[in-house]
Amino acid sequence: MALPGLKRGAPVAKATWLDDAGRALATDPVMRTLIECHGPCAIAVLARSPYEALTRAIAHQQLNGRAAQTILGRFVALFPGPRFPSPAAVLAVRAPTLRGAGFSRAKVRAIKDIARHAAAGVVPTRAACARLTDDELVERLVRIQGVGRWTVEMLLIFTLGRPDVWPVDDFGIREGYRVAHGLAVRPTPKELRALGERWKPYRSAAAWYLWRAAGEARQTAAKPQ
Repeated sequence: MALPGLKRGAPVAKATWLDDAGRALATDPVMRTLIECHGPCAIAVLARSPYEALTRAIAHQQLNGRAAQTILGRFVALFPGPRFPSPAAVLAVRAPTLRGAGFSRAKVRAIKDIARHAAAGVVPTRAACARLTDDELVERLVRIQGVGRWTVEMLLIFTLGRPDVWPVDDFGIREGYRVAHGLAVRPTPKELRALGERWKPYRSAAAWYLWRAAGEARQTAAKPQ
C-alpha cells in the first residue's frame, strides 16, 4: 500500500497546525527521533470536495496509483468540461458506461452511491464539514457503500486537514509504531488506540511520522544485502 501523503498534481495547502504539532510531538523521545530523521511533518491538504475525495478513494481501492489514475482519467473524460463530474452528472450516466472506464461492478455501485448521498446532502461540502466533528463525519459517511472508516479517516487528514485523527486499523501505522519502538510484534488496534493518547491533539502528525518509519523500514529491507 502506498504511504498516504502528497498527491502529485493536486492543489495543496500546508495544514495550519503543523508547526504546533511538531513542537508538541518533539517532547516525546521516539517522535523527536522520527522528526530529526524525516524533517517537519509535510501533511498537505488537498483542495478537493469531500465528494470528489471519496470518489477518488474508491477508484484507488485495490489498485496501484498509476492504474487508478488511468481509470480516473477515463472517468473524468466521460463528462464535458475540465472539472470533476458533479454528483448529478454521475447519477445520470449508465452503469455500463462507467464500467467501460475500467471500474468493477462493485466500484460502480459505490461511486453511484457516493453521488446519490452527495446529491442528498449526506456527503457535506467543505464548508458544511466545518460544523461537524470527526466522529460525526465518520458516522455519516460510512453509511455509503464501499466507504469504510479508514477511507473517511484519510479524508479527514488529507482533504479536511483535521489534526487529531488516529487510524488504529491502519497496517502502516501499526508497523511504524513497532519499528519506531523496536518491538517484536505490532500493537493491536485496541492497544494502539491507548498508546496514541499521549500524542493528542496532534495524532494526525504522529500517524504521518509512523507511516514514514514503516516506509523507511520497508525500503531498507528491500535493498540488496
